[in-house]
Amino acid sequence: MRKNRASATMINHKNYCLSGQDLYRRKSGFRLVLIILLSGFISLPGCRNGQPPETAKPVSYTFQIPPDYLREPDSIPLFWLTTLDDVTDFLKKTVRKGTIEEIGKSAGGRPINAVLYGKPRQGKGTTTFSGSQGFGDVRAYRGPDHDKTVYMAMASVHGGEFEGIVGMVNLISVIETGKDLRGKEWPEITSVVAKLDRLILIPVTNPDGRARIPLRMELYRDTDFNIAEYLNTGGDTSGKITGWPQIKEFIPMDFSRPGFPGGYPNDAGVNIQHDNFLGKKQPETQALFDLTEREKPDLIINLHTGAVYMRMDRPLGEPALFPAFDTLFRYVHSELAVRGLQYTTDPKVEGDYKQASTGAYNLDGALNWHCGALSVVVESPSHGFAGKNEKGGLAFHTPDMLLDAQLICHQQAMKFLAETGGRSVWLPGRKH
Repeated sequence: MRKNRASATMINHKNYCLSGQDLYRRKSGFRLVLIILLSGFISLPGCRNGQPPETAKPVSYTFQIPPDYLREPDSIPLFWLTTLDDVTDFLKKTVRKGTIEEIGKSAGGRPINAVLYGKPRQGKGTTTFSGSQGFGDVRAYRGPDHDKTVYMAMASVHGGEFEGIVGMVNLISVIETGKDLRGKEWPEITSVVAKLDRLILIPVTNPDGRARIPLRMELYRDTDFNIAEYLNTGGDTSGKITGWPQIKEFIPMDFSRPGFPGGYPNDAGVNIQHDNFLGKKQPETQALFDLTEREKPDLIINLHTGAVYMRMDRPLGEPALFPAFDTLFRYVHSELAVRGLQYTTDPKVEGDYKQASTGAYNLDGALNWHCGALSVVVESPSHGFAGKNEKGGLAFHTPDMLLDAQLICHQQAMKFLAETGGRSVWLPGRKH
Protein backbone atom coordinates (compact mmCIF):
# COMPACT_ATOMS: atom_id res chain seq x y z
CA MET A 1 0.00 0.00 0.00
CA ARG A 2 1.31 3.42 -0.91
CA LYS A 3 1.32 5.96 1.92
CA ASN A 4 2.04 9.65 2.41
CA ARG A 5 0.10 10.73 -0.61
CA ALA A 6 -0.46 14.37 -1.39
CA SER A 7 -3.35 15.74 0.63
CA ALA A 8 -6.69 15.20 -0.99
CA THR A 9 -8.45 18.10 -2.65
CA MET A 10 -12.02 18.67 -1.55
CA ILE A 11 -14.87 20.33 -3.41
CA ASN A 12 -18.32 20.82 -2.00
CA HIS A 13 -21.18 20.66 -4.45
CA LYS A 14 -24.87 21.08 -3.91
CA ASN A 15 -27.04 19.84 -6.73
CA TYR A 16 -29.30 16.99 -7.71
CA CYS A 17 -27.45 13.75 -8.38
CA LEU A 18 -24.41 15.58 -9.75
CA SER A 19 -21.37 13.37 -10.13
CA GLY A 20 -17.81 13.64 -11.27
CA GLN A 21 -18.86 12.27 -14.65
CA ASP A 22 -21.37 15.11 -15.06
CA LEU A 23 -18.62 17.62 -14.36
CA TYR A 24 -16.39 15.77 -16.82
CA ARG A 25 -18.95 16.42 -19.54
CA ARG A 26 -19.10 20.12 -18.79
CA LYS A 27 -15.43 20.92 -19.03
CA SER A 28 -12.98 20.84 -21.93
CA GLY A 29 -9.32 20.14 -21.47
CA PHE A 30 -8.27 17.00 -19.64
CA ARG A 31 -5.83 18.69 -17.26
CA LEU A 32 -8.47 21.13 -16.12
CA VAL A 33 -10.91 18.28 -15.60
CA LEU A 34 -8.53 16.44 -13.30
CA ILE A 35 -8.02 19.52 -11.16
CA ILE A 36 -11.75 20.03 -10.80
CA LEU A 37 -12.57 16.38 -10.22
CA LEU A 38 -10.24 15.45 -7.41
CA SER A 39 -13.39 14.99 -5.41
CA GLY A 40 -17.03 15.68 -5.68
CA PHE A 41 -20.25 13.79 -5.96
CA ILE A 42 -23.75 14.67 -4.98
CA SER A 43 -26.36 12.21 -3.80
CA LEU A 44 -29.85 12.84 -2.59
CA PRO A 45 -32.39 11.03 -0.45
CA GLY A 46 -34.66 11.26 -3.48
CA CYS A 47 -32.07 9.58 -5.64
CA ARG A 48 -31.45 6.96 -3.00
CA ASN A 49 -35.10 6.06 -3.00
CA GLY A 50 -35.27 5.92 -6.77
CA GLN A 51 -37.44 9.08 -6.80
CA PRO A 52 -37.11 11.89 -9.34
CA PRO A 53 -34.64 14.54 -8.15
CA GLU A 54 -37.26 17.29 -8.22
CA THR A 55 -39.15 15.59 -5.36
CA ALA A 56 -36.20 15.62 -2.97
CA LYS A 57 -34.22 18.18 -1.04
CA PRO A 58 -30.57 18.43 -2.10
CA VAL A 59 -28.00 16.94 0.26
CA SER A 60 -24.33 17.65 -0.32
CA TYR A 61 -21.57 15.09 0.16
CA THR A 62 -17.89 15.77 -0.36
CA PHE A 63 -15.80 12.86 -1.59
CA GLN A 64 -12.04 13.11 -1.35
CA ILE A 65 -9.68 11.31 -3.71
CA PRO A 66 -5.88 11.57 -3.53
CA PRO A 67 -4.80 13.53 -6.63
CA ASP A 68 -2.38 10.88 -7.89
CA TYR A 69 -5.19 8.35 -8.14
CA LEU A 70 -6.82 10.34 -10.94
CA ARG A 71 -3.89 10.28 -13.36
CA GLU A 72 -4.55 8.72 -16.76
CA PRO A 73 -2.10 7.24 -19.28
CA ASP A 74 -0.56 9.69 -21.75
CA SER A 75 -2.00 7.64 -24.59
CA ILE A 76 -5.39 5.89 -24.48
CA PRO A 77 -6.29 3.45 -27.28
CA LEU A 78 -9.11 4.60 -29.55
CA PHE A 79 -10.98 1.35 -28.90
CA TRP A 80 -11.01 2.02 -25.14
CA LEU A 81 -14.45 3.59 -24.70
CA THR A 82 -15.64 3.49 -21.10
CA THR A 83 -17.26 6.76 -20.00
CA LEU A 84 -21.03 7.19 -20.03
CA ASP A 85 -20.76 9.93 -22.65
CA ASP A 86 -18.44 7.90 -24.87
CA VAL A 87 -20.67 4.83 -24.71
CA THR A 88 -23.84 6.82 -25.35
CA ASP A 89 -22.30 8.62 -28.32
CA PHE A 90 -20.96 5.35 -29.71
CA LEU A 91 -24.35 3.65 -29.51
CA LYS A 92 -26.11 6.57 -31.20
CA LYS A 93 -23.60 6.67 -34.03
CA THR A 94 -23.13 2.91 -34.51
CA VAL A 95 -26.29 0.94 -33.77
CA ARG A 96 -28.30 0.40 -36.94
CA LYS A 97 -28.96 -3.33 -37.07
CA GLY A 98 -30.07 -3.42 -33.46
CA THR A 99 -32.33 -1.31 -31.26
CA ILE A 100 -31.30 0.84 -28.32
CA GLU A 101 -33.74 0.57 -25.43
CA GLU A 102 -33.72 2.36 -22.11
CA ILE A 103 -34.63 -0.51 -19.81
CA GLY A 104 -34.77 1.64 -16.70
CA LYS A 105 -33.12 4.40 -14.71
CA SER A 106 -30.57 4.16 -11.94
CA ALA A 107 -31.10 5.31 -8.37
CA GLY A 108 -29.45 8.56 -9.47
CA GLY A 109 -31.80 8.98 -12.41
CA ARG A 110 -29.35 7.96 -15.13
CA PRO A 111 -30.59 5.88 -18.07
CA ILE A 112 -29.64 2.19 -18.32
CA ASN A 113 -29.41 1.33 -22.00
CA ALA A 114 -29.50 -2.06 -23.67
CA VAL A 115 -28.87 -2.93 -27.31
CA LEU A 116 -31.23 -5.60 -28.67
CA TYR A 117 -30.75 -7.76 -31.76
CA GLY A 118 -33.10 -10.30 -33.32
CA LYS A 119 -36.70 -11.06 -32.51
CA PRO A 120 -37.95 -11.66 -28.95
CA ARG A 121 -39.93 -14.67 -27.87
CA GLN A 122 -43.54 -14.47 -29.02
CA GLY A 123 -46.47 -15.38 -26.81
CA LYS A 124 -46.52 -15.99 -23.09
CA GLY A 125 -46.27 -18.98 -20.85
CA THR A 126 -49.02 -20.17 -18.57
CA THR A 127 -47.21 -20.07 -15.23
CA THR A 128 -44.37 -18.54 -13.25
CA PHE A 129 -40.84 -19.89 -13.36
CA SER A 130 -41.37 -21.40 -9.92
CA GLY A 131 -44.62 -22.92 -11.14
CA SER A 132 -42.85 -24.47 -14.10
CA GLN A 133 -40.35 -26.06 -11.71
CA GLY A 134 -43.17 -27.59 -9.71
CA PHE A 135 -44.88 -28.72 -12.90
CA GLY A 136 -41.62 -30.20 -14.16
CA ASP A 137 -41.46 -28.42 -17.51
CA VAL A 138 -39.93 -24.98 -18.02
CA ARG A 139 -41.75 -24.63 -21.34
CA ALA A 140 -44.91 -23.78 -19.41
CA TYR A 141 -43.11 -20.62 -18.27
CA ARG A 142 -41.14 -19.80 -21.39
CA GLY A 143 -44.12 -20.04 -23.72
CA PRO A 144 -44.53 -21.25 -27.31
CA ASP A 145 -41.13 -19.86 -28.37
CA HIS A 146 -39.38 -21.74 -25.56
CA ASP A 147 -36.79 -23.16 -27.93
CA LYS A 148 -35.50 -19.81 -29.17
CA THR A 149 -31.92 -19.07 -28.11
CA VAL A 150 -31.50 -15.80 -26.21
CA TYR A 151 -28.08 -14.47 -25.17
CA MET A 152 -27.70 -11.66 -22.65
CA ALA A 153 -24.57 -9.94 -21.37
CA MET A 154 -24.12 -7.05 -18.97
CA ALA A 155 -21.05 -5.07 -17.92
CA SER A 156 -20.12 -2.61 -15.18
CA VAL A 157 -22.38 -3.81 -12.40
CA HIS A 158 -19.47 -2.30 -10.46
CA GLY A 159 -18.66 1.12 -11.87
CA GLY A 160 -14.89 0.92 -11.46
CA GLU A 161 -14.55 -2.17 -13.64
CA PHE A 162 -13.96 -0.91 -17.17
CA GLU A 163 -12.92 -4.02 -19.11
CA GLY A 164 -16.43 -5.36 -19.61
CA ILE A 165 -17.57 -2.01 -21.01
CA VAL A 166 -14.73 -2.02 -23.54
CA GLY A 167 -15.58 -5.57 -24.56
CA MET A 168 -19.29 -4.83 -24.91
CA VAL A 169 -18.75 -1.72 -27.02
CA ASN A 170 -16.39 -3.58 -29.33
CA LEU A 171 -18.75 -6.56 -29.55
CA ILE A 172 -21.49 -4.21 -30.73
CA SER A 173 -19.03 -2.78 -33.26
CA VAL A 174 -18.33 -6.30 -34.59
CA ILE A 175 -22.05 -7.07 -34.87
CA GLU A 176 -22.75 -3.78 -36.63
CA THR A 177 -19.68 -3.49 -38.89
CA GLY A 178 -17.90 -6.86 -38.86
CA LYS A 179 -14.89 -5.30 -37.11
CA ASP A 180 -13.96 -4.16 -33.62
CA LEU A 181 -12.82 -0.58 -33.06
CA ARG A 182 -9.24 -1.57 -33.92
CA GLY A 183 -10.41 -2.65 -37.37
CA LYS A 184 -9.95 -6.34 -36.53
CA GLU A 185 -12.45 -8.75 -38.05
CA TRP A 186 -14.11 -11.45 -35.96
CA PRO A 187 -15.74 -13.81 -38.47
CA GLU A 188 -16.59 -16.40 -35.81
CA ILE A 189 -18.56 -13.81 -33.86
CA THR A 190 -20.37 -12.65 -36.98
CA SER A 191 -21.20 -16.26 -37.82
CA VAL A 192 -22.45 -17.28 -34.38
CA VAL A 193 -24.57 -14.13 -33.93
CA ALA A 194 -26.48 -15.13 -37.04
CA LYS A 195 -27.29 -18.49 -35.42
CA LEU A 196 -28.88 -16.98 -32.31
CA ASP A 197 -32.43 -15.72 -32.15
CA ARG A 198 -31.94 -12.83 -29.73
CA LEU A 199 -29.10 -10.81 -28.18
CA ILE A 200 -29.41 -8.37 -25.26
CA LEU A 201 -26.29 -6.33 -24.47
CA ILE A 202 -26.01 -3.85 -21.58
CA PRO A 203 -22.72 -1.89 -21.70
CA VAL A 204 -23.13 -0.09 -18.33
CA THR A 205 -25.46 -1.66 -15.77
CA ASN A 206 -24.52 0.67 -12.90
CA PRO A 207 -24.22 4.14 -14.46
CA ASP A 208 -24.16 5.82 -11.03
CA GLY A 209 -21.04 3.94 -10.00
CA ARG A 210 -19.38 4.51 -13.37
CA ALA A 211 -20.17 8.24 -13.29
CA ARG A 212 -18.49 8.55 -9.89
CA ILE A 213 -15.05 7.71 -11.31
CA PRO A 214 -13.87 10.54 -13.60
CA LEU A 215 -11.40 8.48 -15.62
CA ARG A 216 -11.46 7.03 -19.09
CA MET A 217 -8.60 4.69 -18.24
CA GLU A 218 -6.54 4.10 -15.12
CA LEU A 219 -2.79 4.50 -15.13
CA TYR A 220 -1.02 1.11 -15.18
CA ARG A 221 0.82 0.60 -11.87
CA ASP A 222 2.59 -2.76 -12.23
CA THR A 223 1.54 -5.06 -9.34
CA ASP A 224 0.17 -2.28 -7.13
CA PHE A 225 -3.58 -2.93 -7.05
CA ASN A 226 -4.38 -0.40 -4.32
CA ILE A 227 -5.37 2.49 -6.57
CA ALA A 228 -7.66 0.40 -8.76
CA GLU A 229 -9.16 -1.17 -5.65
CA TYR A 230 -9.59 2.24 -4.02
CA LEU A 231 -11.46 3.62 -7.02
CA ASN A 232 -13.76 0.60 -7.14
CA THR A 233 -14.33 -0.25 -3.47
CA GLY A 234 -13.55 3.13 -1.97
CA GLY A 235 -11.34 4.18 0.90
CA ASP A 236 -10.39 6.93 3.31
CA THR A 237 -8.84 10.32 2.59
CA SER A 238 -5.28 9.02 2.92
CA GLY A 239 -5.81 6.51 0.13
CA LYS A 240 -6.28 3.45 2.33
CA ILE A 241 -8.62 1.07 0.53
CA THR A 242 -11.86 -0.35 1.85
CA GLY A 243 -11.09 -3.50 -0.10
CA TRP A 244 -12.86 -6.72 -1.01
CA PRO A 245 -14.83 -8.36 0.57
CA GLN A 246 -14.98 -5.67 3.28
CA ILE A 247 -16.92 -3.42 0.88
CA LYS A 248 -19.86 -5.83 1.20
CA GLU A 249 -20.19 -5.48 4.98
CA PHE A 250 -22.27 -2.32 4.82
CA ILE A 251 -25.10 -2.16 2.28
CA PRO A 252 -26.34 0.49 1.82
CA MET A 253 -23.14 2.47 2.22
CA ASP A 254 -23.12 5.63 4.31
CA PHE A 255 -22.08 8.37 1.88
CA SER A 256 -21.65 10.88 4.71
CA ARG A 257 -18.50 9.15 5.95
CA PRO A 258 -15.19 10.82 4.96
CA GLY A 259 -13.35 9.46 1.99
CA PHE A 260 -14.62 8.00 -1.27
CA PRO A 261 -17.33 5.33 -1.68
CA GLY A 262 -15.89 3.93 -4.91
CA GLY A 263 -17.75 2.62 -7.93
CA TYR A 264 -19.38 -0.42 -6.33
CA PRO A 265 -22.63 1.18 -5.14
CA ASN A 266 -25.30 3.10 -6.98
CA ASP A 267 -26.39 6.52 -5.76
CA ALA A 268 -28.43 4.84 -3.05
CA GLY A 269 -25.26 3.30 -1.67
CA VAL A 270 -26.29 -0.21 -2.74
CA ASN A 271 -24.06 -2.75 -4.46
CA ILE A 272 -26.63 -4.25 -6.82
CA GLN A 273 -24.64 -7.47 -7.11
CA HIS A 274 -25.85 -8.02 -3.52
CA ASP A 275 -29.20 -6.26 -3.52
CA ASN A 276 -32.16 -7.24 -1.34
CA PHE A 277 -33.53 -9.51 -4.05
CA LEU A 278 -36.50 -10.79 -2.05
CA GLY A 279 -37.36 -7.37 -0.64
CA LYS A 280 -37.46 -3.85 -2.01
CA LYS A 281 -35.07 -3.93 -4.93
CA GLN A 282 -33.01 -1.09 -6.32
CA PRO A 283 -34.21 0.38 -9.64
CA GLU A 284 -31.25 -1.14 -11.50
CA THR A 285 -32.08 -4.59 -10.15
CA GLN A 286 -35.76 -4.15 -10.89
CA ALA A 287 -34.90 -3.15 -14.46
CA LEU A 288 -32.91 -6.37 -14.86
CA PHE A 289 -35.69 -8.45 -13.33
CA ASP A 290 -38.29 -6.85 -15.60
CA LEU A 291 -36.08 -7.31 -18.66
CA THR A 292 -35.28 -10.95 -17.98
CA GLU A 293 -38.92 -11.72 -17.16
CA ARG A 294 -39.84 -10.36 -20.57
CA GLU A 295 -36.97 -11.80 -22.61
CA LYS A 296 -36.37 -15.05 -20.70
CA PRO A 297 -32.70 -15.43 -21.70
CA ASP A 298 -31.02 -18.82 -21.75
CA LEU A 299 -27.60 -17.47 -20.79
CA ILE A 300 -26.47 -14.31 -18.98
CA ILE A 301 -22.81 -13.29 -18.84
CA ASN A 302 -22.12 -10.82 -16.02
CA LEU A 303 -18.75 -9.18 -16.71
CA HIS A 304 -16.56 -8.01 -13.82
CA THR A 305 -12.88 -7.25 -13.21
CA GLY A 306 -10.84 -9.01 -10.54
CA ALA A 307 -8.76 -11.97 -11.76
CA VAL A 308 -5.18 -12.77 -12.69
CA TYR A 309 -6.43 -14.38 -15.92
CA MET A 310 -10.00 -14.30 -17.16
CA ARG A 311 -12.08 -16.59 -14.96
CA MET A 312 -15.65 -17.86 -14.96
CA ASP A 313 -17.29 -18.66 -11.62
CA ARG A 314 -19.94 -21.30 -11.00
CA PRO A 315 -23.18 -19.59 -9.91
CA LEU A 316 -25.04 -20.51 -6.76
CA GLY A 317 -28.15 -21.47 -8.71
CA GLU A 318 -30.07 -24.51 -9.87
CA PRO A 319 -28.02 -27.69 -9.51
CA ALA A 320 -29.77 -28.98 -12.63
CA LEU A 321 -27.89 -26.34 -14.65
CA PHE A 322 -24.44 -27.40 -13.42
CA PRO A 323 -23.79 -29.70 -16.41
CA ALA A 324 -24.57 -26.80 -18.74
CA PHE A 325 -22.16 -24.60 -16.80
CA ASP A 326 -19.46 -27.27 -17.02
CA THR A 327 -19.76 -27.27 -20.80
CA LEU A 328 -19.82 -23.48 -20.98
CA PHE A 329 -16.68 -23.31 -18.84
CA ARG A 330 -14.89 -25.65 -21.24
CA TYR A 331 -15.96 -23.64 -24.29
CA VAL A 332 -14.66 -20.37 -22.86
CA HIS A 333 -11.55 -21.40 -20.93
CA SER A 334 -10.22 -23.80 -23.55
CA GLU A 335 -10.28 -21.13 -26.24
CA LEU A 336 -8.69 -18.56 -23.94
CA ALA A 337 -5.90 -21.06 -23.29
CA VAL A 338 -5.28 -21.63 -26.99
CA ARG A 339 -5.04 -17.85 -27.45
CA GLY A 340 -2.45 -17.55 -24.66
CA LEU A 341 -4.84 -15.86 -22.24
CA GLN A 342 -4.79 -18.41 -19.40
CA TYR A 343 -2.19 -19.78 -17.00
CA THR A 344 -1.18 -22.38 -19.60
CA THR A 345 -1.88 -22.91 -23.28
CA ASP A 346 -3.27 -26.41 -22.66
CA PRO A 347 -7.03 -26.38 -23.44
CA LYS A 348 -7.63 -29.59 -21.50
CA VAL A 349 -6.02 -28.24 -18.35
CA GLU A 350 -7.65 -24.81 -18.52
CA GLY A 351 -11.00 -26.15 -19.69
CA ASP A 352 -11.42 -28.42 -16.67
CA TYR A 353 -14.60 -27.19 -14.98
CA LYS A 354 -13.56 -28.76 -11.65
CA GLN A 355 -11.32 -25.77 -11.00
CA ALA A 356 -14.25 -23.33 -11.12
CA SER A 357 -14.99 -21.72 -7.78
CA THR A 358 -18.60 -21.36 -6.65
CA GLY A 359 -19.86 -17.86 -6.05
CA ALA A 360 -21.93 -16.62 -3.12
CA TYR A 361 -25.62 -15.81 -3.22
CA ASN A 362 -25.75 -12.78 -5.48
CA LEU A 363 -27.39 -11.21 -8.52
CA ASP A 364 -26.61 -14.18 -10.76
CA GLY A 365 -28.22 -16.74 -8.51
CA ALA A 366 -31.19 -14.42 -8.08
CA LEU A 367 -31.58 -14.03 -11.86
CA ASN A 368 -31.40 -17.78 -12.31
CA TRP A 369 -34.19 -18.39 -9.82
CA HIS A 370 -36.14 -15.46 -11.25
CA CYS A 371 -36.20 -16.39 -14.94
CA GLY A 372 -34.39 -19.70 -15.33
CA ALA A 373 -31.30 -18.34 -17.11
CA LEU A 374 -27.84 -19.76 -16.56
CA SER A 375 -26.29 -16.54 -15.22
CA VAL A 376 -22.54 -16.51 -14.55
CA VAL A 377 -19.91 -14.04 -13.41
CA VAL A 378 -16.81 -13.67 -15.57
CA GLU A 379 -13.88 -11.89 -13.92
CA SER A 380 -11.38 -10.11 -16.17
CA PRO A 381 -7.81 -9.08 -15.43
CA SER A 382 -7.35 -5.34 -14.88
CA HIS A 383 -5.75 -2.73 -17.10
CA GLY A 384 -4.61 -0.85 -13.99
CA PHE A 385 -2.32 -3.51 -12.54
CA ALA A 386 -1.07 -7.06 -13.12
CA GLY A 387 -1.36 -10.09 -10.89
CA LYS A 388 1.11 -12.94 -10.59
CA ASN A 389 0.68 -16.40 -12.00
CA GLU A 390 1.26 -19.70 -10.23
CA LYS A 391 5.00 -19.51 -10.95
CA GLY A 392 5.28 -16.06 -9.43
CA GLY A 393 5.68 -14.38 -12.79
CA LEU A 394 3.93 -11.24 -13.90
CA ALA A 395 0.61 -11.97 -15.60
CA PHE A 396 0.61 -8.74 -17.60
CA HIS A 397 -2.21 -7.97 -20.04
CA THR A 398 -2.00 -5.21 -22.59
CA PRO A 399 -5.24 -3.35 -23.43
CA ASP A 400 -5.34 -5.33 -26.69
CA MET A 401 -5.07 -8.61 -24.81
CA LEU A 402 -7.85 -7.56 -22.45
CA LEU A 403 -10.11 -6.72 -25.39
CA ASP A 404 -9.27 -10.01 -27.10
CA ALA A 405 -10.16 -11.91 -23.92
CA GLN A 406 -13.50 -10.11 -23.67
CA LEU A 407 -14.44 -10.82 -27.28
CA ILE A 408 -13.30 -14.45 -27.07
CA CYS A 409 -15.46 -14.87 -23.98
CA HIS A 410 -18.51 -13.52 -25.83
CA GLN A 411 -17.72 -15.55 -28.92
CA GLN A 412 -17.38 -18.82 -27.06
CA ALA A 413 -20.37 -18.21 -24.79
CA MET A 414 -22.55 -17.49 -27.82
CA LYS A 415 -21.10 -20.50 -29.62
CA PHE A 416 -21.93 -22.68 -26.61
CA LEU A 417 -25.52 -21.43 -26.65
CA ALA A 418 -25.94 -21.88 -30.40
CA GLU A 419 -24.46 -25.38 -30.40
CA THR A 420 -26.18 -26.70 -27.28
CA GLY A 421 -29.61 -25.23 -28.03
CA GLY A 422 -30.43 -23.39 -24.81
CA ARG A 423 -32.39 -24.24 -21.71
CA SER A 424 -35.22 -26.07 -23.50
CA VAL A 425 -32.60 -28.57 -24.71
CA TRP A 426 -30.47 -28.61 -21.55
CA LEU A 427 -33.53 -29.45 -19.42
CA PRO A 428 -36.31 -30.58 -21.77
CA GLY A 429 -38.81 -31.32 -19.01
CA ARG A 430 -41.67 -33.80 -19.07
CA LYS A 431 -42.80 -35.50 -22.27
CA HIS A 432 -46.32 -34.69 -23.42
